[in-house]
Amino acid sequence: MTSKTDFFHKRGASQLRMVSIMLACALAGATNAQTTAKSSSETRLLAALRKAHPATQFTEVRRSELPGLFEVWMNGNVAYVASANPRYFLFGRMFDTQTMRDITGTKLALANSATANRPDQAPPATTRIAFDQLPLDDAIRTVRGSGARKVAVFSDPNCVFCQRLEPELASLDNISIYTFLVPFQGEAKPIGVWCAQDRQLAWQRLMQHADASLLDGAGTCPHPIQRNLALAQRLGIQGTPTLIWADGSRTDGFVERGVLEARAQESGKAVKP
Repeated sequence: MTSKTDFFHKRGASQLRMVSIMLACALAGATNAQTTAKSSSETRLLAALRKAHPATQFTEVRRSELPGLFEVWMNGNVAYVASANPRYFLFGRMFDTQTMRDITGTKLALANSATANRPDQAPPATTRIAFDQLPLDDAIRTVRGSGARKVAVFSDPNCVFCQRLEPELASLDNISIYTFLVPFQGEAKPIGVWCAQDRQLAWQRLMQHADASLLDGAGTCPHPIQRNLALAQRLGIQGTPTLIWADGSRTDGFVERGVLEARAQESGKAVKP
């Protein structure tokens, strides 16, 4: 015979289980709603970026550790974009200063590891590149002095750090500079430079003096801009400027003249005449 106390105890336990189930369902629903919201935000941003930059192959958008900032993946390349204003791209590394962890580096390493055995994917940034196999005819050639030392520069005329790099490069002597124009931030200026009557002078005036008067506004000439973009993607170029030296090593981002001079000397010695 069941006592009155047992009855209320069982009834209370039953009600507690029911409440637990309802709470679990509510939490699951909330989690699904949050996941859907996250997915929607990422999908919308990806669609907006593809529409704004049709020449760039965006492959994935992920939320970063910093609220409001998204990781935008372009095959093996990653940039950080604010959800509130996707006009601006930030190329570089994100660090956690409490744990001293290179968040971006870890993810790039994983991406490189995942694609290391796939010939259709970009190589890791540490892979040396055969300089003599670069399609140098698709680059603007600038020779200073003997031109004995060599460097290839992947540059975007819309890139602020590329603009800062040009005066540093201009201060070097006895060097041949091959500038591959890439349209990471739009193709109008790269095409305008390439189609200019004197593309070397047009590039120099644009990047060092903010003078776009020598660019060909029509941009109707045959140009290698899309080939350069595909080349950058194959080589795992993550942003501009990126420099490829004669010995196949690379320098990512802006560096000052002293670093450029040292790298030019070092790479020149490593290459057999």
